[in-house]
Amino acid sequence: MNAFKTDKMPIIGHSVTRRDALSKVTGRARYAADLEFPRMLHAKVVRTPCAHARIRQIFFDDVLRMPGVVAVLAPDDVPGTFGDDTWVQVLVRDRARSYADALAVVAAESEGTALEAVKKVRIDYEEMPAVFDVEEAISSDAPILHGERNLFHTHRIRKGDVSAGFREADLVLERTYVMPFAEHAYLEPETAIGLLEPDGKITVYGSIKTPFDVRRMVAKVLGTGLDRIRIVSATLGGYFGGKDEDMALMACRVALLAKKTGRPVRISNTREDSLLESTKRHRYVMKYKVGAKRDGNLTAMDIEILADAGAYSMKTPHVTFRSCVEATGPYEVPHVRIDVHSVFTNNNNSGAFRGFGSPQVDFAVESMMDELAEALGLDPYEFRSRNAFARGSRTATGQALEGSVTLRKCMDLAVEESDWYERRSAHLDGTVRRGLGFAASFRGISLGGSAVDTAGALVSVQEDARVLVSCGMVEGGQGPQTVLCQICADTLGIPIEKVSFQDWDTGSVPDSGPTVASRATLVGGNAIKKACELLLEEIFVTVSEVLDTASQQLRCADGIIYSEKDPDLRLGFEEAVAECRKRGKKLVSIGWYKVPSTGINPETGQGMPFFKYVYGADVAEVEVDTQTGSVRLLKYISVHDVGRAINPELVAGQIYGGVCMGLGTALFENYTLSGGRPVTLNLDQYKTPTAMDAGDVTVLVVEGYLEEGPFGASSIGEPACQIVAPAIMNAVAHATGKRIYRLPADWERVLHGDPLEKKRQTG
Repeated sequence: MNAFKTDKMPIIGHSVTRRDALSKVTGRARYAADLEFPRMLHAKVVRTPCAHARIRQIFFDDVLRMPGVVAVLAPDDVPGTFGDDTWVQVLVRDRARSYADALAVVAAESEGTALEAVKKVRIDYEEMPAVFDVEEAISSDAPILHGERNLFHTHRIRKGDVSAGFREADLVLERTYVMPFAEHAYLEPETAIGLLEPDGKITVYGSIKTPFDVRRMVAKVLGTGLDRIRIVSATLGGYFGGKDEDMALMACRVALLAKKTGRPVRISNTREDSLLESTKRHRYVMKYKVGAKRDGNLTAMDIEILADAGAYSMKTPHVTFRSCVEATGPYEVPHVRIDVHSVFTNNNNSGAFRGFGSPQVDFAVESMMDELAEALGLDPYEFRSRNAFARGSRTATGQALEGSVTLRKCMDLAVEESDWYERRSAHLDGTVRRGLGFAASFRGISLGGSAVDTAGALVSVQEDARVLVSCGMVEGGQGPQTVLCQICADTLGIPIEKVSFQDWDTGSVPDSGPTVASRATLVGGNAIKKACELLLEEIFVTVSEVLDTASQQLRCADGIIYSEKDPDLRLGFEEAVAECRKRGKKLVSIGWYKVPSTGINPETGQGMPFFKYVYGADVAEVEVDTQTGSVRLLKYISVHDVGRAINPELVAGQIYGGVCMGLGTALFENYTLSGGRPVTLNLDQYKTPTAMDAGDVTVLVVEGYLEEGPFGASSIGEPACQIVAPAIMNAVAHATGKRIYRLPADWERVLHGDPLEKKRQTG
């Protein structure tokens, strides 16, 4: 359903077939683990024996005597690093800070031999005190992992006078919310294969979502130029934010071993390896104090958040930046104080995860909105509506919202589609009860902060008039190559069947930045659109000579170039290409796009953290068995502003997947550790939802049209999942009268309530 009607173009706005569909459903797609090379060695990693240890010495004598063992990669074999010791290292030298840390790598003729060899490595170490809880980690007597303290970074926002805001309030609530670690649980575990080329260059094939970032890291570790490293991304079996620094580590290890042995070297993670080393969604402890007046207007928010980074910093400051900006939800709050702290512990490394810091704070603030509404005797939707962003509203960072601010449109559609008032009043009082929950969101578009966010694209017309698109936005199942081909075809005015997408290879594809932050369509699409526009200008000059008409009057549609003034003057695209070739004209173009600059004051958080935002609103209907604590999702309404739906089916697919992932966050998923050692080491121990759990999902699309986006498109990948958990939790609370403060809402918490302390309530 489109809340904003737009004229559909020949290809934009249509659900064309996915470019990667046929190869995947027929089994022809080649994933990294499918690749084979002659004389290829197999490698396995030697891990630290405890969560925190001083490594005195490593003994490889028994390993090197084993038949089939070819080489050992030790810390002294690693010439460079990603950065200082707050960054995870390829191999740790003196001090291990997590069970995920690697001490060495063994390469052998077979994977079985490598596995046996790893067991024979002897390690002389001294176990050190460790810390696994963020609140304990910031205490004065906690063991320090890096530097002088474990609290290593803080984002803050200061707006207005929070004390005055609470004095104005008729009601003040204080609550603590906890979001646990979560695993990406992509179907394909990680693989990397390193090759030494005849000219001494290194090529790495792998399940790599950020090929240019990985190339940069491999070059640093090997101490060589970027031109000496080539990264090729194989077909990806999902990533959801993962396959980032962990893939860079694997790429460095196989690159070093390939250089050392002169032979191809592969590391393929088992599921246990993957769960141990891959980054996790950050565990957050979130303390909220919120004030409101009797009429439902918010007056103040005071928020303190502790984010568990694990043993190394990595992307934590970037994740917590987004959390800080979005912590107040999509609501106008005159007085705000926020501190989001990044904290080291001896747990798994935390990193990018779909939502990138939004799901945690959305769970907290949307739960708090429901509690405030209940305490004030207001409907949850109406309470939100009174405070919701509109055009001209100012965020917690003081940014005035411009352009299409569609939050209230999304909220109204969600209420209308869900029969909100009727279904809320149909609340059941028996053993099995039903409840409806609401949640809303806003999300900053693209990387934000002070990041320079750019992308390049190359569009080349071949001799037969077919078009080849090269762009570094990687396909991980979300559909960018299809969408980017649609943008190319519609801009050039040719059938999409004439457009092909180049595979991801840093040796031949322009650097488009990482495929993260739901930026592929916006940033990559704009780069491709620009390249096509420049290319068409060149072609039109030649066609204007052939047709004896002004090039400014020429247009192209359905593969025909024609004069807008006199449509009978026309030339087929293929003929135009042939004419350009006769004249030796350029038939290749490079497009470049830079996201509008952003930035904030680091002391106050005031400024423009993101250039624009997208909005959404969800309603969940659940059924709860109050005798067992089991929760069943019956219906889910998901409404999101996507700017413009380039491919409606792909947009819907992203939202369906986001709902399922958010359902896992709410009811199932919890990556658990004991003393820093992962307890969850396979997917039989890590519960994820199935199609049987998903319920009836309705997707509604608002097309608010983002002026800066290609054909008005913005983003949807991450917004689709970030408010699912709070919508479901609010529905559970409506059904049972019990509030859940720690996720997931397992049967015991639903049955008995959440023992987390409710702090002071006034008013």
